[in-house]
Amino acid sequence: MSNPITKDRRHFEDLKVGEVIQLGERKLSKDDIISFAKQFDPLPFHLDEDVAKKSLLGGLASSGWQTAGFSLRMLVNEFLSKVAGMGGLGFDNLKWKRPLMKNDTLTGTVTIASLRRSHSQPHMGIVVLDFDMRNQKDQQVMTLSLTNIVEVRDPSAPIEEDAA
Repeated sequence: MSNPITKDRRHFEDLKVGEVIQLGERKLSKDDIISFAKQFDPLPFHLDEDVAKKSLLGGLASSGWQTAGFSLRMLVNEFLSKVAGMGGLGFDNLKWKRPLMKNDTLTGTVTIASLRRSHSQPHMGIVVLDFDMRNQKDQQVMTLSLTNIVEVRDPSAPIEEDAA
């Protein structure tokens, strides 16, 4: 039975291991950093430029969680809003490689690292997405592996061996 909400979106069968999704760009302002920090990560090097200059980070820096949040938003814009997504299963290997600083531009890619059908829920496919997030200098700022569920168009089709 076809889902009318997702019928025009990409399904599990449309995805390929190795596919690379470009995530676009997001410039980070001083106000972005301070506003997020006040609500969610109120450490001095996220709130005060003078304190931040004297810190290990050397200037006003985004919270790593803010970097992750922007990255996820970029993924939704460029990929998740176009697939028959059914939800997330979690993430692994989150690494903040360097801080995202005031006026930096976040960019990056997500690569489909693996695909497999669920044996217990044949209408579900599992996709692992590897993030490679960078600043405008092409310096890596964050990596992450995200696991999501994507609807299978034809659950009655045989389940093939895992693609990795």
